[in-house]
Amino acid sequence: MKVVRYADYGDPADVLELHDEETPKPAAGEVVVSVEAAPVHIADLKCITGEPNFRTFPLPAVPGFEGIGRVARCGPNVPFAEGDRVFLPMACGAWREELVVPSDQLRAAPDGDAVQLSLLPINPPTSYLMLNDYGDLKEGDWLIQNAANSSCGVYLAKLASLRGVRTVNVVRRESLVPLLKDAGGDVVLVDGPDLAERVREATSGAQIRVGIDAIAGDATTRIAECLTDGGTVVCYGMLSGAPCKLPPDMVFLRDITLRGFYTIRQFQEHTPEAVSAMYEELAGMVADGTLHAQIAGTFSLDQAAEACALAAKVGDERPGKVIMVMA
Repeated sequence: MKVVRYADYGDPADVLELHDEETPKPAAGEVVVSVEAAPVHIADLKCITGEPNFRTFPLPAVPGFEGIGRVARCGPNVPFAEGDRVFLPMACGAWREELVVPSDQLRAAPDGDAVQLSLLPINPPTSYLMLNDYGDLKEGDWLIQNAANSSCGVYLAKLASLRGVRTVNVVRRESLVPLLKDAGGDVVLVDGPDLAERVREATSGAQIRVGIDAIAGDATTRIAECLTDGGTVVCYGMLSGAPCKLPPDMVFLRDITLRGFYTIRQFQEHTPEAVSAMYEELAGMVADGTLHAQIAGTFSLDQAAEACALAAKVGDERPGKVIMVMA
């Protein structure tokens, strides 16, 4: 069985290796999953290079935070059968041909495009929860988000459109406007120091209570400037690498709140039944194409270094997600 792993931290081209391991056998309560596809996340790159706060897995480690596959072999006492399609648990080390998993950590997956469905465990729930858990947004309300061309941003624009929530989508270049318009975004603007003024003009002065920030740094301030008094900035990323900047006058004069969002932690605010229902709803929308991510490229396990090189690119050099395909 082929496995991509790294025994030291460094450039993926230098430290990733394709390793042979014994074919796994399931024990009671376990299944062996034949992995079909698994994304390459920025978090994978940070783990491989050993950035601070990302040295969380003992070495040698296998990348891959999520994925999809089919049950290949079953141990005793499991609720799955051979051939069943499943979503892999998060942070499971998915860049491999087969994976032993406790059956109670798996979720049933529908038929459909494995590449698109491999992205379901993390990004769509992130967008879903940010839309649903902040501001009690109703049909006709507005929210604003930056880095709107990211997978989470496109999912969020589409989910909001389906609910009748209107969106201002902030991007870094004009060429990204059609992407967000196609996803159902109401307003798409290129970021800049006069963002708040242009948002007020484009929305006819709408009262925007929720801002979604994936960039941090000065971008947090620009999003906050677009909000009505008492609004909330929800930060779920740090693309700038800088701390969130929220000036004191916005805090004590305008009552702007800064909240941090982490998907796994947010799951804990909901019952297991609610989380399962969310996954079922989202899986159906990915399977039928309602939710769709742009794909920049697909790679086999022996092309892991090339996949990482593409995933590390930004802007038009990487127009979408990078996916490892095993089957």
